Amino acid sequence: MTKTETITIRVSSDLRAKLELLAENTRRSKSFLAGEAVSRFVESESEIIDGIKQGMADIKAGRVVTHDAAMKRIRATIANPRALPVKKSAECALSSGQT
Repeated sequence: MTKTETITIRVSSDLRAKLELLAENTRRSKSFLAGEAVSRFVESESEIIDGIKQGMADIKAGRVVTHDAAMKRIRATIANPRALPVKKSAECALSSGQT
């Protein structure tokens, strides 16, 4: 079992009431639900920050596409979405600099 730590947080009366109702309806403790919420928030925010850092690294390395090139690709896709090849990798054509 994972070792846990205790923290104290301040919430509004309304949020506390909602948490108490949720705990009652789900038969979970308020502590468990709050811990789940904090965990999900931290994971979500961490992913956003990681994405920003990756974007900054891409800029620094010159892996960028001009606005005009991106708009040209977008307009072409809108005009004829079936004409573009399907990429098998996670990278889209814009991230690799193709237009």
